Amino acid sequence: MLRRVSPVAVEAAHLSPVDAPTLAAARAILDDVRDRGEPALRAHAERLGDLPIGAPLVITRDDLAAAARDLPPAALALLERTATRVRAFADAQRAAFANLDVAVPAGRAGHTLAPVDRAGCYAPGGRYPLPSSVLMTAVTARAAGVEQVWVASPRPAVVTLAAAWVAGADAVLAVGGAHAVGALAYGAGPVPRVDVIVGPGNRWVTAAKQLVAGQVGIDMLAGPSELVVLADETADPARIAADLLGQAEHDPDARPILVTWDPALPARVDAALAAQLATLPTAAVAREAVANGFAVVCADAEEALAVCDRLAPEHLEVLTAQAAAHAGRLRHYGGLFVGAASAEVFGDYGVGPNHVLPTGTAARFSGGLNVLHFCRVRTWLRLDAADPALAAVVEDAAALARLEGLEAHARSAEDRRRLFGG
Repeated sequence: MLRRVSPVAVEAAHLSPVDAPTLAAARAILDDVRDRGEPALRAHAERLGDLPIGAPLVITRDDLAAAARDLPPAALALLERTATRVRAFADAQRAAFANLDVAVPAGRAGHTLAPVDRAGCYAPGGRYPLPSSVLMTAVTARAAGVEQVWVASPRPAVVTLAAAWVAGADAVLAVGGAHAVGALAYGAGPVPRVDVIVGPGNRWVTAAKQLVAGQVGIDMLAGPSELVVLADETADPARIAADLLGQAEHDPDARPILVTWDPALPARVDAALAAQLATLPTAAVAREAVANGFAVVCADAEEALAVCDRLAPEHLEVLTAQAAAHAGRLRHYGGLFVGAASAEVFGDYGVGPNHVLPTGTAARFSGGLNVLHFCRVRTWLRLDAADPALAAVVEDAAALARLEGLEAHARSAEDRRRLFGG
């Protein structure tokens, strides 16, 4: 069922997660929301089925609390346990990123990490409600120290609203797509302009994030979900099939991929895929995604590792007899899952690390969502006029300015001679 691709013919996922027509249409929606504000936001939301006519755009904190009360206690407790795990990992991340204070010539310099004031967290709500994405984004924003956290999700289910309550969100914008991104980027009626927009979404969300990047911060441009399973002859074909289908059911455009150096393994995985699809409720979606995937049979482990690095996938499972050793040699991935117990689904559902990860080979230059996406690294400099080293700093700065032809820069540096009588 997985088409066969040779190692030399492996094509990396498309570098651009959106096409030109989607970008053009998203730009028109963004421009409309920017120019007309709340009326445009409501018009697009009602036109696209996000909102019943006249329904409220914003779900308040009180309404989120009511949704949490309406959720069955076991489901609410599950959300709370998951949020606790996500928060613990994010808190540990934040603690690992320290402020800096270091000596420099004639004084000291450093940086401070400061959270943004407002964050917008997008949670898809199309094919399935995804409360896990609410927890991954909003809990991480709170751990970073963000003062105001908004969630945007189209047609939010009760469980999505309850997740927003558990995560500590201030409100939910009950709208999705490019118009939701526009509202968060520019502000619209009751929706304030935010500083950072994060979270996965469809191509309209991704296109809009690409277009507003630079006016607000974004985390990444997320395309369809990807899973690469690196496996050898010791791996269980049924387990590989289960994990590949776990990603395939996300979206018809998802990419399940097997990389191995066991020539017999792909056929065994195909048989397991067929057996499991026969009883899978989401088989219609998963079967389309399997058609997007492929299997690569390599000459040996070295070639297989190289193929994985070329793919630079969102998720990478290592199911080999030497999983730890092989994992240590891999260089490009969004999230790495080492050994048979470390199913990618545990990353999706909040064991700790974030599940918002780069796709489409973007793992070559970026990583998954973390507290730094909600923080700014602000540098500072404090020089001492009484420090004898200041004279050399002045001379070098003035000389470098003149090397660049910037005389006013040079004179600004030389003005500091008056501080030490130079």
